[in-house]
Amino acid sequence: MTTPASGEKLFMRDEGRRARASGPPPDLLERAARRLYILALLYAFIFFMAGLFPQFMDPADRARFTTRFISWGPGSISIAMALLVAGVARSRRLPLSQIMLIGLVFEVVGSYGIAVAEFADPTGLSGDQRLGLSWVAVWVLLYTVVVPNPPRRAVVATLVSVSSVPVVLALAIGEHPVPGLTPMRFFFGLVFPYLLVALMAYVGSRVVYGLGREVTRARELGGYRLIERLGSGGMGEVWRAEHHLLARPAAIKLVRTSDGSDERHHRELQERFGREAQATALMRSPHTIELYDFGMANDGTFYYVMELLEGFDLETLVKRFGPVPAERAVAMLAQVCHSLGEAHANGLIHRDIKPANVFVCRYGREVDFVKVLDFGMVKKRYVDDDDDTQLTSDHAVAGTPAYMAPEQVLGNRPVDARTDVYAVGCVAYWLITGQVVFTGKTAMEVVTLHAHETPVPPSARTELEVPPALEEVVMACLSKNPDERPASADALAAALKSIATRTTWTTERAHEWGDL
Repeated sequence: MTTPASGEKLFMRDEGRRARASGPPPDLLERAARRLYILALLYAFIFFMAGLFPQFMDPADRARFTTRFISWGPGSISIAMALLVAGVARSRRLPLSQIMLIGLVFEVVGSYGIAVAEFADPTGLSGDQRLGLSWVAVWVLLYTVVVPNPPRRAVVATLVSVSSVPVVLALAIGEHPVPGLTPMRFFFGLVFPYLLVALMAYVGSRVVYGLGREVTRARELGGYRLIERLGSGGMGEVWRAEHHLLARPAAIKLVRTSDGSDERHHRELQERFGREAQATALMRSPHTIELYDFGMANDGTFYYVMELLEGFDLETLVKRFGPVPAERAVAMLAQVCHSLGEAHANGLIHRDIKPANVFVCRYGREVDFVKVLDFGMVKKRYVDDDDDTQLTSDHAVAGTPAYMAPEQVLGNRPVDARTDVYAVGCVAYWLITGQVVFTGKTAMEVVTLHAHETPVPPSARTELEVPPALEEVVMACLSKNPDERPASADALAAALKSIATRTTWTTERAHEWGDL
């Protein structure tokens, strides 16, 4: 039951999420922090080279410079402050929003540092030399276009920054009056030019910040907002995303359907990806990736919104940690079969089962929970190749060479559930040996080996124990003749269940591994 108080808190959280969503995405803030780091170093370098270094070239200037704090103190403090800001921006120990606020403070304090260094020491400055624009104008304009901030914050920081010159000069003139410097001349010579600088900085800030907002809006798909790119491939990218109102994170796969081909082919691709998304949405197995939404962006990019998983795909898992024990491999493969069993029951063939498309993750309180991904190559059984209900085109060979069944390579038999069983055998081989079944210099050589060569038993290619029953099942899956393989994913699951291993992969062992 939701109480008014809890409902109010939920509304406030939603409002907070909407407020966060109105700003630039985190990766743009990351870039802004990186630019702040570079700008702070540039400030320190130029201040030293233009304000301090020349004073040491002439002995007379050096003696006068080093004996008066007003000459070297403001510059040294400003340089130290710039280096401190650079360190904060680089370390990222603070939230990005706080780093941006520190940057605005740096803009103001840095402006006063320049003004004090230029004008606080009246020695050698005539009244005319005090008029006009100084390095403060350059600094303020540079900061506002390099480090974007919301325009209101930017204009406040800019006005305070440009006030540094008239404020410092007013204090200096109070102690050392300048003959002939009337209030009118002071305003138009020292105040008005900096108001124009502030106006230019504000316009620049609005333009730059507006571009960032346009990027943010461009990354909004349906009710989701793209946050961080997780990976990319030949046809698209995968991003971490979040919903505008829901706290649930998601992964969005962007599929580029425009490849320079004609409009008819573009429409066919759109229809095909739509059918593939619908095929995935039909799945109810907990071991199949859950599809939340799909749609088309304004630029024609097709997108899938899926659950965001925490873990590794099996390719990464084995590369990083090595082959897995037989009992763990059996547990993982059984979960893969659960997903494929439902697909096969619905007349769908995955056709691209491989370690990269099988994800082992922490799912709620469970660890070593397997999810089958990427039904992008899915095909319906029992349809003619020219049937428009087919989900992927047969004009090209579908699949990944290292995991393709002989009938996929040769095209001499129809693709059915046993094709996926062959690929599961290849995945099992990878899990227990850390090696693919066949290797070759080219993709053609690899698929030729899959079509004609008998694989080496997995026990001969690993130091880990491989139970004879498991090896028998794997070799049966890898049979060239589909009739000699397990007839379906359900049949393979039953064969895996009957395998006796020396130890059992328990929930406790899975949690111990997951906590490493």
